[in-house]
Amino acid sequence: MADYFGKSTDRHRARQLYIVHAIMTDLENYAKILDKSDDYRILRRLKNVARFVETIPNKTRNAIFLDLETTGLNPEEDEIIELAMVKFHYLADDSITHISGVFNQLAEPQNGPIPATITKLTGIDTAMVAGKKIDRNAMRDFLRDTQVIIAHNAGFDRKFAERFDPIFSTLNWACSYRQINWEEAGFAVSKLDYLAQHFGFFYDGHRAEIDCRAGIEILRQIMPQKEARVLNLLLARARQTEMRIWAIGAPFDQKENLKSRGYRWNDGLDGNPKSWHRDIDETMLSAELDFLGKEIYTGSSPASLQGVKLSRITAKNRFSNRLTLEDI
Repeated sequence: MADYFGKSTDRHRARQLYIVHAIMTDLENYAKILDKSDDYRILRRLKNVARFVETIPNKTRNAIFLDLETTGLNPEEDEIIELAMVKFHYLADDSITHISGVFNQLAEPQNGPIPATITKLTGIDTAMVAGKKIDRNAMRDFLRDTQVIIAHNAGFDRKFAERFDPIFSTLNWACSYRQINWEEAGFAVSKLDYLAQHFGFFYDGHRAEIDCRAGIEILRQIMPQKEARVLNLLLARARQTEMRIWAIGAPFDQKENLKSRGYRWNDGLDGNPKSWHRDIDETMLSAELDFLGKEIYTGSSPASLQGVKLSRITAKNRFSNRLTLEDI
């Protein structure tokens, strides 16, 4: 009798699986039909796919997509409560081949409980992180041989990461938020979940690992009108050397002129000069100094720009507070 019911149960489960598979197949067929219509857009749930090509070549480069959850926005005072890194590999043409590992750990903050606003945003509460610490040795092993760390707002994540461990200051960084001209490509917003929807998928946020996986999926996409992968555009920008021009002591009445030229004001709280500044490609330096000499400062030659300082920016120090000042 037991055998009979057992076999019957097996048959029942098999039939259930068959029905579920048939339904899912039908749903995907319907989705493909709707995809062909200009009147509908289909969003598919992001799946934890580890391999994007059939055969993985022997030689690939590896990168890490990083995301942090913190107790606040101030990297000098607030703390990391979750560190997630997803390692992926790519070829010389910047096409992504596969994901090879995940590092995801929680940490209990030392300066008190997690604020309720952070718990509401991240889903991480004080009880979840009680007694938890990030294993620094395991973290450093995971970072070994990494060509570049990518974050979707590296200006935020890098400062927290470098304060947590100096190993992060030795690595190249890139930012999928600021180093891609999303607006030029027709995107009204450059938030991760918005970009995901544009590229046809959705995911359940807001936790660090799933944000990393969504970021990698976006890097795999072809940018509209550019006919290039997002990762290709990002790394091309990250590999460039830029010069930050500090217009120290620029006359106050030239404020609007500087703003219209693309200069931004720095309040000095980050340790950098309290000054107007602009980042440009190093090939544009001569023309920019000429503008400052003729339009902003007295005189018409770079020799007259006594207040101007330069900072050389590469992937090693970009998005950090470790810029050094050089004379012209």
